[in-house]
Parts: sequence; C-alpha cells; structure tokens
Amino acid sequence: MFEELDPLLHSQLRLAVMSLLIGVEEADFVFLKEKTNSTAGNLSVQIEKLKEAGYINVEKTFQGKMPRTICKITPKGIEAFENYVKTIQTYFNANIK
Repeated sequence: MFEELDPLLHSQLRLAVMSLLIGVEEADFVFLKEKTNSTAGNLSVQIEKLKEAGYINVEKTFQGKMPRTICKITPKGIEAFENYVKTIQTYFNANIK
C-alpha cells in the first residue's frame, strides 16, 4: 500500500538541506548551517552524502582568504525531492479516502 521513502532523504538534516536548496539557485555552507541549526561537522557529513548520491553539487572556492562552500541541487536531486514529497502525501492521504 505504501511506497518506500527514500532513506537518504528520510534524515531530518538532509531533508532540511534539500528543502532549502529546492527554493534557491544556490546556498553557501554558512547559510545552510544557520538555517538548519546544525553543527559544522554534522552538516559537512550530510552534505557529502547528498553529493555522493548525486542530489547536490558542491563547489569549494575562496572569497578572499576565506574558504567558501556552495551547494546547488541537481536535476536528480529535484526529482528525488519531488518523489519524496509525493510519497509522504500518500501517507497523509491514506486515511482520508
């Protein structure tokens, strides 16, 4: 009856990152850290998992002498996020019918 939820997106922090990235062209690490209220270490690990899955692209640059990490959602990431949302909606609508 219920489709399986994408285990990669079924993590609170990874889902939060994807939710933020779906609405912007790109976001830097500091913005994501502030919006998710996560630690730098945990966020780094979760970003790497999303990158390995092909859900986001990560670009590391320098702004002056300061390192800057920019994240962008990929088409694969958009599709995965949209599928996750649709699947969650079927869970919510199961008792309505």
